[in-house]
Amino acid sequence: MFVITIGREYGSGGRFIARKLAQELNIPFYDNELLAKASQESGISPTVFANYDEKKEGFFSGIIPNGLGFDLSLGQKVFLAQFETIKKLALSQSCVIVGRCADYVLRENKNVINVFITASIEDCIARAVKYYNVPEAKAKDIVTKMNKNRAAYYNFYSDRKWGRADTYDLCVNSSIGIDETVDVIKKYVETRLNNQK
Repeated sequence: MFVITIGREYGSGGRFIARKLAQELNIPFYDNELLAKASQESGISPTVFANYDEKKEGFFSGIIPNGLGFDLSLGQKVFLAQFETIKKLALSQSCVIVGRCADYVLRENKNVINVFITASIEDCIARAVKYYNVPEAKAKDIVTKMNKNRAAYYNFYSDRKWGRADTYDLCVNSSIGIDETVDVIKKYVETRLNNQK
């Protein structure tokens, strides 16, 4: 079994790449599907998961004393529920997981390949406009803001830095094309797995 985690810049095509990679490797793909699974397993509402998905909140935000110390905030409960779901998935099946600090959550697992997808700002803007209906005049600001939010979330919940090459096994610039990026990752995964035999 092996798990591929995909970190990605907004507009880099990371979700499309991850889905296609999973299809070509014939293994499950988890993005929003992870939220549904974590919600079901934790009993926390799917709406709450959607509201806190990959969003950082201050450590003491919403924390209420429970008499013995401090209770976790809702955002922290959501993160921990995702954390548990990711760990369970890694123990039960091969899969591709998008975002949600999965590389950090699985840092002690030896069967994990961590990938980060980047792209030129021009390509990120073009994809944001085409696929996410972002107004062209605001696209650059939205891409920048979304990346700041992802970095803040990742840096808050892990002891690593989002997007830094030394955090991942492979960093790929998807400006070479979606299919080409999938091919690069697939080749890397196959080489890694063959070297482990």
